[in-house]
Amino acid sequence: MESFGTGLIAQPFLKWAGGKRWLAERLAPAFAELTGTYREPFVGSGAVFFRYTPGRAVLSDANEELIECYQRIKVDPQGVERALAKLAKKSPDDSYYDVRSSRPSEPNERVARFLYLNRTCWNGLYRVNLKGEFNVPRGTKNQILLPNDDFGSVSAALGNAEIYVADFADSIDDAKAGDLIFADPPYTVAHNTNGFIKYNQNIFSWDDQKRLAERLTSAANRGVTVIATNADHAEVRELYKQFPHAISLARASVIAAASSNRRSTTELFVTNSDLGGIL
Repeated sequence: MESFGTGLIAQPFLKWAGGKRWLAERLAPAFAELTGTYREPFVGSGAVFFRYTPGRAVLSDANEELIECYQRIKVDPQGVERALAKLAKKSPDDSYYDVRSSRPSEPNERVARFLYLNRTCWNGLYRVNLKGEFNVPRGTKNQILLPNDDFGSVSAALGNAEIYVADFADSIDDAKAGDLIFADPPYTVAHNTNGFIKYNQNIFSWDDQKRLAERLTSAANRGVTVIATNADHAEVRELYKQFPHAISLARASVIAAASSNRRSTTELFVTNSDLGGIL
């Protein structure tokens, strides 16, 4: 597999609703031309970052538990793995809700809990209640330690990355000419043509959508390469009308309880680059 940046290849270690493994391979031309810093303000599973491991990167998110997970694996991959191995002795069928309600004080144990829940909850979804408590129900997966787990390689890949909790605007506003932003905000494609704003309001509000589009447009005007994904909806397209490329990309919808209900859908792909002529 061709690689860019550091040449370190690591696999994403998280399941994440809306993850972009399906898209990552198609972005190679943008990374081949990257001269500055790569910025991912909604890092999620980091599928694009791990595909290319650029030499300079800023990975951020508003999700404190997610960012702590990345930070701890970067500095103490073995400690995280040991803590996760202890939890792996517990059957999810018997212990999932006990682990979910637990509140470890030790950092590696908190990260192990986060990984345990990510791997055994419903579809890798991250959702909290009004008290900020993770409330996703038990899923169907039982494996906590995975055959392809390699936290040492993940730590090495993260070596040149700054990782911190932040509102997306902070990272975007810091971007300079020559940088590359990949912005993949939370959204659902289930209501692209029916009640999009209503169904997305609780995960990423319309005000946030407008604020994101404004920040990305400003960054593009500063000479930053911008790649963004979003729901393929007319009102979202309108927000990005200043960008030269806003196209529909087909993909399979994977967020459904039964595989028979997972149908083809489209997502909006926005960029100010021609990606080496592939668009």
